[in-house]
Amino acid sequence: MTDADMAMKVDPEYRKISERFHKDPAYFAETFARAWFKLTHRDMGPKARYIGPDVPQEDLIWQDPVPKGNAGYDVAAVKAKIASSGLSVSDMVSTAWDSARTFRHSDKRGGANGARIRLAPQNSWQGNEPERLSRVLSVLEGIASDTGASVADVIVLAGNLGVEQAAQAAGISVNVPFHPGRGDATDNDTDVESFEVLEPLHDGFRNWQKQSYVVTPEEMLLDRAQLMGLSASEMTVLVGGMRVLGTNHGGSQHGVFTDRVGQLTNDFFVNLTDMGYTWDPVGENAYEIRDRNTKAVKWTATRVDLVFGSNSILRAYAELYAQDDNHEKFVHDFVVAWSKVMNADRFDL
Repeated sequence: MTDADMAMKVDPEYRKISERFHKDPAYFAETFARAWFKLTHRDMGPKARYIGPDVPQEDLIWQDPVPKGNAGYDVAAVKAKIASSGLSVSDMVSTAWDSARTFRHSDKRGGANGARIRLAPQNSWQGNEPERLSRVLSVLEGIASDTGASVADVIVLAGNLGVEQAAQAAGISVNVPFHPGRGDATDNDTDVESFEVLEPLHDGFRNWQKQSYVVTPEEMLLDRAQLMGLSASEMTVLVGGMRVLGTNHGGSQHGVFTDRVGQLTNDFFVNLTDMGYTWDPVGENAYEIRDRNTKAVKWTATRVDLVFGSNSILRAYAELYAQDDNHEKFVHDFVVAWSKVMNADRFDL
């Protein structure tokens, strides 16, 4: 026997469990079956991904259940209410991103479906800017209540609208795909402790990290991108778009290489690749972007911003999007990548 085996007998708490299993074989069999099912299905994500005749009817808390949503409402009417709500492009895009970015391609947990961003623990995460989140949600929840749409759908639709408005302001008309039908999870559907491990400690897409780490900021960006199932090109176009939309955490100006904040332009890439500027380090993870001739500071940046100009692979994508004739391609690619993130957990589509 090992110490672990002996603990089942000697430890007072484990002994209680062992004695109950010993005295009630049926209870032991049921508990073992449930534990085995959880072990072998935990990385499959929600029950919507199960197929076959043996799918259990019961919803289990570790499956992160989401009630079935309503897809029969007037999407255009909801969109009109959002447009007249007074929310800024930054508010709408940032909130939708924060709701969706929790998706993990590894075990299919997280994502915008369920709108758990409004529940504990997500509504208090530092990365979600709780005060701003509360203000935005108070508006979107009211719209959801008035229209019969789920809060989850309204959050995503608002983000889509923000992208469309920003593209229109930049002179390009786009229609971001939207698929209604998300549901709203409740506190009873949510295991708070299990969701705590989904808290983002960094988000290079919003130029934020909770604190300094041994791992570099650009490496953490790569980790988040692969966790979300994004390719290098998708990561690149999303970062460039998020910067010019003014979605940096806390309103930081790092990496906002544009004089047209709120417009979906390719300015981030144009100015990043412009040889008329120098990159001067001024502290840990901080740089000043200076005019090469006058030495005047034009912008500030982080390592995450500048990796798209210093890494050979990412530089290639940056130069592609910086081309004068590729603004429309940039917007199109941003919309495709954005939609991928917003629908990453829509296994019903």
